[in-house]
Amino acid sequence: MDRLDHIEAVAVPITAINCDTDQILPARYLQKPRSDNFGNYLFNAFRFRADGSEIEDFILNRPAYRTARIVVANRNFGCGSSREHAVWALCDYGIRVAIAPSFGDIFFSNCLKNGLLPIILPGDVVTPLLDELEAAPGVEIQVDLPTQTVRLPNGSYHSFEVNAFAKDCLVNGIDELDYTLARVAQIDAFECNTQAS
Repeated sequence: MDRLDHIEAVAVPITAINCDTDQILPARYLQKPRSDNFGNYLFNAFRFRADGSEIEDFILNRPAYRTARIVVANRNFGCGSSREHAVWALCDYGIRVAIAPSFGDIFFSNCLKNGLLPIILPGDVVTPLLDELEAAPGVEIQVDLPTQTVRLPNGSYHSFEVNAFAKDCLVNGIDELDYTLARVAQIDAFECNTQAS
């Protein structure tokens, strides 16, 4: 997993309320192996026609948003089924941060476990931000994870909460398995002491 501490990147607005995991990654791609690039299937029903050609007016197909690494979404982003694949699709596409007033609970947890930082900001911050991103395609947002702050295109700063363990994993570029494997010696010592007791 790549480290995430500071990112300054183009942000793409996803204005639909209740954008669910089936919209993010359609169910027909769930059987593919993790080694496949799920970014190719991100928002597939909206990005591509049946013949594989791009739908030009879909937001991610517009030139100004093609390099986006941050998603700004409306409320309840990632609701629906618990598929981890939706997060894989965002990550494989290159998205590292998602900002919304609220997220689907399981989606939120899956983001943190897979290297994508979900940030909750108030609706009265996100709603005008969505409008601004649509009006000025290609503008950037800055996210600083160590200080837990977001700098918006209008220059305003906003703080956000993040679980301390998840923050440590993101900043160091490790997942839960990496964290556990780094402590194998301590785990072995604990098991030896427990068995000896």
